[in-house]
Amino acid sequence: MSVRHALLALLGEGPKYGLQLRQEFEARTGDVWPLNVGQVYTTMQRLERDKLVESDAGDTNDGPQKTFRITAAGSTELNTWLRTPPGADAPPRDELVIKVLVALRLPGVDVREILQDHRRHTIAQMRQYTRLKEDAADDLALLLVADAQLFRLQSMVHWLDSAESRVRHHSPVAP
Repeated sequence: MSVRHALLALLGEGPKYGLQLRQEFEARTGDVWPLNVGQVYTTMQRLERDKLVESDAGDTNDGPQKTFRITAAGSTELNTWLRTPPGADAPPRDELVIKVLVALRLPGVDVREILQDHRRHTIAQMRQYTRLKEDAADDLALLLVADAQLFRLQSMVHWLDSAESRVRHHSPVAP
Protein backbone atom coordinates (compact mmCIF):
# COMPACT_ATOMS: atom_id res chain seq x y z
CA MET A 1 0.00 0.00 0.00
CA SER A 2 1.28 3.43 -0.87
CA VAL A 3 0.98 5.69 2.16
CA ARG A 4 2.35 8.47 -0.01
CA HIS A 5 -0.54 8.23 -2.44
CA ALA A 6 -3.16 7.68 0.24
CA LEU A 7 -2.06 10.93 1.90
CA LEU A 8 -2.21 12.71 -1.46
CA ALA A 9 -5.77 11.41 -1.84
CA LEU A 10 -6.74 12.81 1.55
CA LEU A 11 -5.24 16.17 0.58
CA GLY A 12 -7.22 16.00 -2.67
CA GLU A 13 -10.27 16.69 -0.48
CA GLY A 14 -8.73 19.86 0.94
CA PRO A 15 -5.91 21.13 3.18
CA LYS A 16 -5.13 19.13 6.31
CA TYR A 17 -2.50 19.03 9.05
CA GLY A 18 -0.41 15.97 9.96
CA LEU A 19 -2.38 14.54 12.87
CA GLN A 20 -5.59 15.04 10.92
CA LEU A 21 -4.09 13.11 7.99
CA ARG A 22 -3.18 10.22 10.29
CA GLN A 23 -6.63 10.13 11.90
CA GLU A 24 -8.45 10.27 8.57
CA PHE A 25 -6.15 7.63 7.05
CA GLU A 26 -6.93 5.21 9.88
CA ALA A 27 -10.65 6.01 9.78
CA ARG A 28 -10.78 5.44 6.00
CA THR A 29 -8.91 2.15 6.19
CA GLY A 30 -11.11 0.85 8.97
CA ASP A 31 -8.24 1.10 11.48
CA VAL A 32 -6.76 -1.97 9.76
CA TRP A 33 -3.56 -0.15 8.78
CA PRO A 34 -2.32 1.88 11.75
CA LEU A 35 -0.09 4.76 10.75
CA ASN A 36 2.55 6.37 12.94
CA VAL A 37 2.29 10.17 12.99
CA GLY A 38 6.07 10.31 12.46
CA GLN A 39 5.59 8.38 9.23
CA VAL A 40 3.00 10.95 8.16
CA TYR A 41 5.37 13.87 8.70
CA THR A 42 8.31 12.10 7.05
CA THR A 43 6.13 11.30 4.04
CA MET A 44 4.81 14.86 3.92
CA GLN A 45 8.37 16.23 3.93
CA ARG A 46 9.20 14.04 0.93
CA LEU A 47 6.02 15.04 -0.88
CA GLU A 48 6.85 18.69 -0.25
CA ARG A 49 10.43 18.17 -1.46
CA ASP A 50 9.01 16.56 -4.63
CA LYS A 51 6.65 19.55 -5.09
CA LEU A 52 3.56 17.34 -4.80
CA VAL A 53 2.30 19.22 -1.73
CA GLU A 54 2.95 22.60 -0.18
CA SER A 55 2.54 23.74 3.39
CA ASP A 56 2.11 26.75 5.56
CA ALA A 57 2.00 27.28 9.31
CA GLY A 58 -1.39 28.23 10.62
CA ASP A 59 -3.00 28.74 14.00
CA THR A 60 -5.70 26.40 15.26
CA ASN A 61 -7.35 25.93 18.64
CA ASP A 62 -4.60 23.41 19.41
CA GLY A 63 -1.83 25.88 18.61
CA PRO A 64 0.21 26.33 15.46
CA GLN A 65 -0.23 23.52 12.95
CA LYS A 66 1.52 23.00 9.65
CA THR A 67 -1.22 22.70 7.03
CA PHE A 68 -0.56 20.76 3.84
CA ARG A 69 -2.35 21.06 0.51
CA ILE A 70 -1.93 19.18 -2.74
CA THR A 71 -0.33 20.92 -5.74
CA ALA A 72 -1.27 20.51 -9.41
CA ALA A 73 1.67 18.12 -9.78
CA GLY A 74 0.40 16.20 -6.76
CA SER A 75 -3.07 15.91 -8.31
CA THR A 76 -1.54 14.57 -11.52
CA GLU A 77 0.54 12.05 -9.54
CA LEU A 78 -2.55 10.97 -7.57
CA ASN A 79 -4.68 10.50 -10.70
CA THR A 80 -1.92 8.47 -12.36
CA TRP A 81 -1.60 6.24 -9.28
CA LEU A 82 -5.36 5.70 -9.01
CA ARG A 83 -5.53 4.47 -12.61
CA THR A 84 -2.36 2.35 -12.63
CA PRO A 85 -2.90 -1.36 -11.85
CA PRO A 86 -0.77 -2.75 -9.01
CA GLY A 87 2.58 -4.06 -10.18
CA ALA A 88 2.68 -7.65 -11.34
CA ASP A 89 6.42 -7.74 -11.98
CA ALA A 90 7.24 -10.29 -9.30
CA PRO A 91 4.95 -12.18 -6.97
CA PRO A 92 4.96 -10.81 -3.44
CA ARG A 93 6.87 -12.72 -0.82
CA ASP A 94 4.35 -14.83 1.01
CA GLU A 95 5.54 -15.87 4.44
CA LEU A 96 3.14 -18.81 4.61
CA VAL A 97 4.35 -20.23 1.30
CA ILE A 98 7.96 -19.81 2.42
CA LYS A 99 7.22 -21.62 5.71
CA VAL A 100 5.67 -24.55 3.87
CA LEU A 101 8.50 -24.75 1.35
CA VAL A 102 11.22 -24.82 3.98
CA ALA A 103 9.25 -27.24 6.16
CA LEU A 104 9.17 -29.76 3.29
CA ARG A 105 12.87 -30.47 3.86
CA LEU A 106 13.00 -30.31 7.65
CA PRO A 107 13.40 -33.70 9.31
CA GLY A 108 10.69 -34.54 11.82
CA VAL A 109 8.31 -31.83 10.61
CA ASP A 110 4.82 -32.84 9.52
CA VAL A 111 3.95 -30.32 6.82
CA ARG A 112 0.30 -31.40 6.85
CA GLU A 113 0.14 -30.47 10.53
CA ILE A 114 1.60 -27.05 9.73
CA LEU A 115 -0.98 -26.60 6.97
CA GLN A 116 -3.79 -27.56 9.38
CA ASP A 117 -2.52 -25.11 12.03
CA HIS A 118 -2.55 -22.30 9.49
CA ARG A 119 -5.98 -23.32 8.22
CA ARG A 120 -7.41 -23.15 11.76
CA HIS A 121 -5.85 -19.74 12.31
CA THR A 122 -7.09 -18.44 8.95
CA ILE A 123 -10.63 -19.64 9.58
CA ALA A 124 -10.58 -17.93 12.99
CA GLN A 125 -9.56 -14.70 11.25
CA MET A 126 -12.41 -15.16 8.77
CA ARG A 127 -14.85 -15.42 11.68
CA GLN A 128 -13.49 -12.17 13.14
CA TYR A 129 -13.95 -10.30 9.86
CA THR A 130 -17.44 -11.75 9.46
CA ARG A 131 -18.37 -10.44 12.93
CA LEU A 132 -16.76 -7.11 12.06
CA LYS A 133 -18.99 -6.85 8.99
CA GLU A 134 -22.08 -7.58 11.08
CA ASP A 135 -21.13 -4.88 13.60
CA ALA A 136 -20.28 -2.28 10.95
CA ALA A 137 -23.27 -2.60 8.64
CA ASP A 138 -23.41 1.18 8.05
CA ASP A 139 -19.66 1.83 7.61
CA LEU A 140 -18.92 1.44 3.89
CA ALA A 141 -15.14 1.76 4.25
CA LEU A 142 -15.00 -0.87 6.97
CA LEU A 143 -17.28 -3.19 4.98
CA LEU A 144 -15.01 -2.91 1.94
CA VAL A 145 -11.91 -3.61 4.03
CA ALA A 146 -13.59 -6.60 5.68
CA ASP A 147 -14.71 -7.96 2.29
CA ALA A 148 -11.20 -7.60 0.87
CA GLN A 149 -9.70 -9.40 3.85
CA LEU A 150 -12.31 -12.15 3.71
CA PHE A 151 -11.64 -12.77 0.03
CA ARG A 152 -7.89 -12.93 0.69
CA LEU A 153 -8.41 -15.31 3.59
CA GLN A 154 -10.74 -17.50 1.51
CA SER A 155 -8.09 -17.75 -1.18
CA MET A 156 -5.52 -18.66 1.48
CA VAL A 157 -7.76 -21.49 2.74
CA HIS A 158 -8.16 -22.66 -0.86
CA TRP A 159 -4.36 -22.67 -1.29
CA LEU A 160 -3.92 -24.53 2.03
CA ASP A 161 -6.38 -27.19 0.83
CA SER A 162 -4.53 -27.50 -2.48
CA ALA A 163 -1.14 -27.65 -0.76
CA GLU A 164 -2.32 -30.35 1.63
CA SER A 165 -3.65 -32.40 -1.27
CA ARG A 166 -0.36 -32.08 -3.16
CA VAL A 167 1.70 -32.96 -0.08
CA ARG A 168 -0.48 -36.00 0.54
CA HIS A 169 -0.06 -37.25 -3.07
CA HIS A 170 3.67 -36.59 -3.51
CA SER A 171 6.55 -38.34 -1.89
CA PRO A 172 8.64 -36.23 0.48
CA VAL A 173 11.25 -34.00 -1.08
CA ALA A 174 14.70 -35.49 -0.65
CA PRO A 175 17.29 -33.22 1.00
